[in-house]
Amino acid sequence: MGRRQKDPAPGSWVVEVRKRAVPLSMAAGAALFVAAGLDVVHRHQSASDEKYAAAKPAAKSESTPPRFVVGVRKAGDGLVVRDVREGEDVGLAVAAPAGRRFHQVAPAKGGSYVVASYASRTVEFQRLRLEKSGRPKALENLPKATVPGISTSFSDLAVSPDGDRIAYVTYRGNAGRIDVVSTSTGTRKVWTAASPAHINSLSWAGDTLAFVWHPLRMVAGKVTEVRHQVRTLDTKGQGGDLKMSKAVLTLPKGGTTAVLARDGRTLVAGIVQNGQLSLQAFTVATGRPANALWKQKVSGSVTRLGTDRTGRHFLATASDGRLHAQDVPPVTGVDLADAAW
Repeated sequence: MGRRQKDPAPGSWVVEVRKRAVPLSMAAGAALFVAAGLDVVHRHQSASDEKYAAAKPAAKSESTPPRFVVGVRKAGDGLVVRDVREGEDVGLAVAAPAGRRFHQVAPAKGGSYVVASYASRTVEFQRLRLEKSGRPKALENLPKATVPGISTSFSDLAVSPDGDRIAYVTYRGNAGRIDVVSTSTGTRKVWTAASPAHINSLSWAGDTLAFVWHPLRMVAGKVTEVRHQVRTLDTKGQGGDLKMSKAVLTLPKGGTTAVLARDGRTLVAGIVQNGQLSLQAFTVATGRPANALWKQKVSGSVTRLGTDRTGRHFLATASDGRLHAQDVPPVTGVDLADAAW
């Protein structure tokens, strides 16, 4: 399925991380990927002029692309924060907990980020908060949220819009599993696959969790993905077999990733054909294509498609190691295992 590999590789963001210390990160490079995507506006009536005035900044902040991005180094040894307008690292890099490696990062409620760290067949989660300047403020453990299993380069992470539930993909051999765990109570539900498959593109719409299902077959002596199907899972129900999920759309040729809009009515997929990446919307009810949000030239397939915490701004990562967003040139991302904004 085209998930990015976590093999160490040289790159402009890689710097020395001192053991058990928060290291200095001074890597240079441009990182301008202000993303703009599906424009879903939630308007609320105010009971008074004061409430209306207070609501204005929030509405403006949701329509403005994020300024900072959090990246996981491929070695998993640290996190860096970068100002996407200036192209500079902000503050000190944050070292991984002792004996653990960061694997995934996702945007969360309140402008924070949830980070998955892995060791000894256990996934733990931390919350990274930033100051207004973008400098890392605190990395806090989420002690009630843990997921047993093997985290790999094909794992994935998504945080629900309410900020309480974390969805994470682990593997047993080539069979994927989705865990949904509450950060406040530790309650966990599990859905497992009986057959080999990769799972990526986790995204939330209320209690619905969407993912892209990639069944694996042996073709010419190699394990190969045979199709890319978007499925949805009702997380209010009991855990069990992933067959309980509902097939929504088989992605067309060139499509490997898709994100469910927050209203649950639209899917946005990254489609590559003839060297061009198109962010294509589909109607969930009919499976028919709607409008193309934007297009760019690209080399290779899309390995990851994600949104910011509002679900409105998109960033696509291609197998050529570049990051693609609307109205800006591609930015190198070959040195990153994961990124969130």
